Amino acid sequence: MNTYKLLTPGPLTTTATVKQAMLCDRCTWDDDYKVVTQQIRKKLLTLAQVDPAVYTAVLMQGSGTFGVESVLSSVVGQDEKVLICSNGAYGVRMTQICEWNGVPYAYYAEPFNHISDAQKVAKYLQQDPSITHVAIVHSETTSGLLNDIEAVGKVVKAAGKVFIVDAMSSFAGVEIPMQDWGIDFLISSANKCIQGVPGFSFIICRRDLLEASKTKARSLSLNLYDQWQCMDKDGKWRFTSPTHTVLAFAKALEELDKEGGIPARAKRYAENNRLLIERMRAMGFQTYLHDHQSPIITTFFYPQGVHFDFQEMYQYIKARGYAIYPGKLTDEDTFRIGNIGEIYPEDILNVTDILADFLAMKKKEAQAS
Repeated sequence: MNTYKLLTPGPLTTTATVKQAMLCDRCTWDDDYKVVTQQIRKKLLTLAQVDPAVYTAVLMQGSGTFGVESVLSSVVGQDEKVLICSNGAYGVRMTQICEWNGVPYAYYAEPFNHISDAQKVAKYLQQDPSITHVAIVHSETTSGLLNDIEAVGKVVKAAGKVFIVDAMSSFAGVEIPMQDWGIDFLISSANKCIQGVPGFSFIICRRDLLEASKTKARSLSLNLYDQWQCMDKDGKWRFTSPTHTVLAFAKALEELDKEGGIPARAKRYAENNRLLIERMRAMGFQTYLHDHQSPIITTFFYPQGVHFDFQEMYQYIKARGYAIYPGKLTDEDTFRIGNIGEIYPEDILNVTDILADFLAMKKKEAQAS
């Protein structure tokens, strides 16, 4: 089997030991397995820097989008309204979730290369008192942009509203002092910066607001309150859980601690990103973003004067050990390179050397023709 490293925003490259943790089969009813679930929930609260008496953690089967849908469809009542702050595909996806579930919402959109403006959020809240919740994506991997959720959180809390943050690709990759920033619900996924594998999302919730959502859910399987009530008793999931993914995630949490926690991981990701941008610019690749670049993934324009097909470039790089990401912008020729997961500066050097070889090959082909 051919193997290659993933330079994507998740699923991402995991360690051999995380993969090995999945070699054990576990029963969902087994006490040993339920203890693992409870340990994970406790550790997530520590990483979020919250008081366990005020916040709780709920694990939810499915990808990150399942987690986002669980929150939006469970905590925003029929007589309430959520303001969705969008500057990328994942903000747009929140509107789709609301449409499908009949969740009342207002929509505030910025261009994909602009952060959501806290003062504009404040204005929306002032003009529309029916808004009760505000939802935003922290790390928008459409572009690589990192929204200022601290600033937005301040105006949301000043207005007395509930703050929901999709921190899918940023949680544990950058520091998020959730309680200090006024975040009431934070959603992330097993296969992102904690460096586990796909299979479940998790939601860190304020207990009182979760209690208040008891009768609001529109879904059986994605009912956040019912999932919490079952899981909080002894660690049992309501329905069949992704047992192998849970074991891998527990191992990934151990390895995060061994690396030095979030500060050490954030430093490694930031160094990967700095080196990537430096090397790419030296080859003529310009970044889509000038400001608010996250350390998670970077969008690059195609270089001037070199003509190539993305799929050809992708296959060339993949054959030499790395997978990159196509662009997600509809009006620009771009592609993306991520640097989270079990990725180090030597990987960034390797992939940029491969790209340089590819460009040299395309230039020779152009000259020959």
